[in-house]
Amino acid sequence: MTDTPSYAFLGPVGTFCHQALSQVAPPEATIVPCAGERAAMDATRSGRTRYTVVPIENSVEGGVTATLDSLAWGKRLQIVREIVVPVSFTLAARPGVTLDDVERIGTHSHAWAQCRNWMTDTLPGAQHTPTTSTAEAARLLAEGYDGFQACLSSAIATSLYGLTTLRADVADNPGAITRFVMLSLPGHLPEPTGADKTTIQVRLPRNHAGALHQLLEQFRTRGVDLTRIESRPVAGQPGAYGFSIDLAGHVCEERVQAALVGVYRTCDDVRFLGSYPRADGRANAIEPGTSDEDFRAARAWVDALFTQG
Repeated sequence: MTDTPSYAFLGPVGTFCHQALSQVAPPEATIVPCAGERAAMDATRSGRTRYTVVPIENSVEGGVTATLDSLAWGKRLQIVREIVVPVSFTLAARPGVTLDDVERIGTHSHAWAQCRNWMTDTLPGAQHTPTTSTAEAARLLAEGYDGFQACLSSAIATSLYGLTTLRADVADNPGAITRFVMLSLPGHLPEPTGADKTTIQVRLPRNHAGALHQLLEQFRTRGVDLTRIESRPVAGQPGAYGFSIDLAGHVCEERVQAALVGVYRTCDDVRFLGSYPRADGRANAIEPGTSDEDFRAARAWVDALFTQG
């Protein structure tokens, strides 16, 4: 690998992922568009790129399953940063195409889900053709692909690929955002800022009454807030589930370490995916009795019990 940083991302150029990448990649960086989240992540796993930027969650559909599953079961990667991008879509077509001509629309499945009601109201007969990304739909359309007559993509992709806007600002939920993560091979952790998140993947050892409650109790008793928790089925094990969890705090903090010790005692199949600054910069609230000083004071009190005469 050269000294010039390299980034894989969900391509092609013009995706919302590309917009997220532009927030973190320096101008001299080498960028590598990939056809799918797994392909982008594998580029960093193999050493082809130093970093990967992929979507992990959107405010309408929730977690991006391709990213969550690859993070859970592939060669371990580490989240070093999160990026948030506001999302609205453009319904675009080749010049000369009108709304009346549109029978099929190409786009990513998450984009379609975020515009489903708008489509039902505006083009009730239109059908969805899935593509690997919103910009890929725009690129295919611009190159003459005839599998659909229009696409849902970003305004940037519409312009980049020379398409015509049929409708702008298409969305069921104005103000929607997508959260992206920047990944690297495991290594140095970003320094704690006081406004951090930690992400882990946990697989329950067996299903029993109260198993999830037992897991969540490890965070509650240490005053650690969970900002996201999602279940995903374990491949090849019907009825078995793993959990992707974001928690408020950095692994360097005493309360977070104590919670992770409790989680590991409860479920020894735990994958640490990194501690990193929050995109919103909002400082994490510390409940009374759960600061680093509180934990150290409690430990010192216990240690003193062994030295009393």
